[in-house]
Amino acid sequence: MKMKSQPLAAIAALALAALGAAGCGSDIDKATDANKSASESTGAAKCGTINMAVNPWVSYEASAYIVGEIAKTKLGCTINYKVLKEDVSWQGFGTGEVDVVIEDWGHPDLEKKFVKEMGGDGSATDAGPNGNKGIIHWYVPPWLAAEHPDILDYNNLNKYADKFKTSESGSQGQFLGSDPSFVQFDEAIIKNLNLNFKVVFSGGEAASLEAFKKAEANKEWLIGYFWEPQYLFADVPLKAVALPPYTDGCQDDPAKVACDYPDTVLKKMYSSKWAANDTDPGVKFVKAFQWSNEDQNTVAKYIAVDKMDKAAAAKKWIDENPDKVAAWLK
Repeated sequence: MKMKSQPLAAIAALALAALGAAGCGSDIDKATDANKSASESTGAAKCGTINMAVNPWVSYEASAYIVGEIAKTKLGCTINYKVLKEDVSWQGFGTGEVDVVIEDWGHPDLEKKFVKEMGGDGSATDAGPNGNKGIIHWYVPPWLAAEHPDILDYNNLNKYADKFKTSESGSQGQFLGSDPSFVQFDEAIIKNLNLNFKVVFSGGEAASLEAFKKAEANKEWLIGYFWEPQYLFADVPLKAVALPPYTDGCQDDPAKVACDYPDTVLKKMYSSKWAANDTDPGVKFVKAFQWSNEDQNTVAKYIAVDKMDKAAAAKKWIDENPDKVAAWLK
């Protein structure tokens, strides 16, 4: 970061004063205050505004609020949280409505529209991994896998289809989808594997969570789309149904998909225009941010189970993990 003209001795003295004020073993808040004071005195770049997309699942919310609250409280950024679905978030890169998507599960169709290297308009840029590993599968509740272990092979699903019937699926077994805007190929998989099931969308994460919890508690027949990282697995260890394994290219044509979902290194996407201001400490921080599935699940549980306010949940984790926060802010 380039400083404006000022005597080196004065800068050194200011840095020493900041260290002295923080004290040996000082916490990150004191160090941040000292750095902020030094930045203001030496003319270093200040943090601007971050328009943070918040996609509709709790694990995403955990990441978004961790990044947003650190940027606000440690760097002085202005944070605007915008609750949007995935495809709408990407459209916002070009209009200036969205600066950051903090958890992208892979959208080749959107990359072709908005990422220059993929032939798009260049409004979106890949910001690298966010540290999370995304896993999507078809799942059944643990009780069902224990009593009928052969159900974990898709070849055996049709013989159990009648058990999954609901009023919404009619004569076929119900397959519980989630939000239809999520990355999902379940209707094509069912058709191309000749399975006697019908996709019924729950509408979103909260409804799918409750359905799996209820199915386990009451020993109800349920199969559906679900994903990790997700705090539910700590309490209800769902069991994955083995589909034909994923291979490169098996999902290129959405109508012909007949394979399982790949494990995905989740990544950050941001507005190319916003990220071009590489002297902005907010941009530098977003580039540096990565955390684990375990970290994310912890904050997601604070929000979903403990019913904490999202910002308060983020603050609790931030206060308990000063070393991790400090590493992102180097």
